Amino acid sequence: MEKRVVITGLGVISSVGNDIPTFWNNLLNGVCGIQTITDFPTDGLPVKIGGRVKDFDPDRYGIDKAFMRKQDWFTIYGVAAAAQAMEDSGLVPEGDGSNIDPFRLGVYVGSGIGGFNVIIRETEKFLQDPSGQWISPLFVPTMISNIAAGNIAIRQQAKGPCINVVTACATSTNTIGEAFRAVRHGYADAIIAGGTDQCTIPIGLAAFANAKALTKAEDPNYASLPFNANRGGFVMADGAATLILEEYEHAVARGAKIYAEMVGYGSTCDAYHMTAPRPDGTTQAECISLAIRESGFDPDKDVVYINAHGTGTKLNDAAETSACKIAFGDYAYKCHISSTKSMHGHMFGATGAAEAIATILALRDGIVPPTINLDCPDPECDLDYTPNKAVKADLTLGFSNSFGFGGHNACIAFRKF
Repeated sequence: MEKRVVITGLGVISSVGNDIPTFWNNLLNGVCGIQTITDFPTDGLPVKIGGRVKDFDPDRYGIDKAFMRKQDWFTIYGVAAAAQAMEDSGLVPEGDGSNIDPFRLGVYVGSGIGGFNVIIRETEKFLQDPSGQWISPLFVPTMISNIAAGNIAIRQQAKGPCINVVTACATSTNTIGEAFRAVRHGYADAIIAGGTDQCTIPIGLAAFANAKALTKAEDPNYASLPFNANRGGFVMADGAATLILEEYEHAVARGAKIYAEMVGYGSTCDAYHMTAPRPDGTTQAECISLAIRESGFDPDKDVVYINAHGTGTKLNDAAETSACKIAFGDYAYKCHISSTKSMHGHMFGATGAAEAIATILALRDGIVPPTINLDCPDPECDLDYTPNKAVKADLTLGFSNSFGFGGHNACIAFRKF
């Protein structure tokens, strides 16, 4: 018998806020977190803007200086977001007040790249002295992409399944989807699921820019332009986001606060190109359709919000528009859709989880966050992309799309609780 799965905790670190209230309030008010980069030299780099995390206070999340010295930022951000989500959920795996078997608490947290900063630092050492004597003994256990999940498990005493997913931009949508299946089929009572990345560093900016993925816009307030005819690529951003997925009866038994019910998940591959999406949107549409079918979508009763992948690249936005039309048919024109990347940028492995949080809060509050800077809509992108201002709506069902390099497609569905 399949179990119901609900969301009982949320946590986020991002360019628009390092806690859920700030993150959500800024999205609803159209606050842009993208800025000109000032904390490292950008002279000569093709891109000088990004969604950097601001005002991060490690003490707020119980992270000490020793941990900060040893770990890459992607792990630090992931640990912070998970600490928030666990505190929000009220789950206590061990000690006084324990309310979950630690062997029934899992961690599904992924990263698109892993320890990018550590890789660069240690590679520079090796190039200067190929003997390798100065390479840190912590190089491997701080750069591998699963180490954020491992450190979260250690700190939260989560002794159940601990899985790292690496599917580029779809990473944390896949971790949430796979966690959903694990809880639904009884492999865990609760799972900390999400993603984390810090790619806005010099080599990251250079690499993605040379791959023709990033915008060359110089004005940070008019750079991330999903579905806009003036769009020229995405804006790289950093951060982490996590959700607590919990079996419904377990959550009810302990009197947990429930944000929403998770009701669907789809995953496909374009099988087309390393970086470009399939232009006709058919494989992306099948991914969305899988989530729709599981969700119990009723076009006569449901009011749908879609948090679009909406990167602001020419190919992605047009293909996603086509995919929504194929998956939803005529109902696509009734969907409320927006891309919150217009505000927080593309958080790579963390972006799907951040957008899942926005989807859940949109359902809870009955309000659709805007796509800012949508002053010149692309005629090819002719759905309701909620331009510039939040819109109130009696939402019942939410979907969040993520499409990654390698053709990885993922879509997750939530129902208002």
